[in-house]
Amino acid sequence: MRLDDIQRKILRLLQSNGRLSSKAVAKEIGSPITTAYARIKRLEELGIIKGYKAFLDPRKLDVSTTAFIFASFAYPASKEGLVSQRKITKEVARYSEVQEVHTVTGEWDMLIKVRGKDVDAVSNFVMNNLRAMSGIEKTLTCIVFETAKESTDIMI
Repeated sequence: MRLDDIQRKILRLLQSNGRLSSKAVAKEIGSPITTAYARIKRLEELGIIKGYKAFLDPRKLDVSTTAFIFASFAYPASKEGLVSQRKITKEVARYSEVQEVHTVTGEWDMLIKVRGKDVDAVSNFVMNNLRAMSGIEKTLTCIVFETAKESTDIMI
C-alpha cells in the first residue's frame, strides 16, 4: 500500500509513543482531531496498525536471558505423511518462552527468539521441548550477552 506523508507521520508518531491521543496526533500533523482520529482508525482497519502494546523490561520481570536458537527440520514421516514445516513453526510459537519464530533460508530452517529466567531455563526449553518435538533434527543456541538495540519500529 502506498502511504501519503501524513499517514507516514502518524505512523512514526505512534511507533514512538502508542499512547498518544488523537488530540496530540492532530496537533503534530496540523489537522483537526476528527481528521486525525479518522486517519488512525483507517490505518487500523487496513491492518497497517496491528495493535498497541506496552514494552516491558525483561530484567525487572526476571526473564533477562535472551537466546536465539537455530533449528533444522528432519521431515520425518507421520501417519498423515511428512511433517509440515509450517505445522512445526506453529507448534514452536505456542510456547510462552518464545517471542519470535522465523522460517529462514540457509543452513538452518528456523530462527527462534526465546526469553528465560536464566541459562538453565533456556536449556530446559531446548532439551525438554524443542529437541523432543517431532520434526526437529538439530539446534544451535546462541545466548545473548548484551543487547545494543531492540526495536519493533519499521522505517517508513
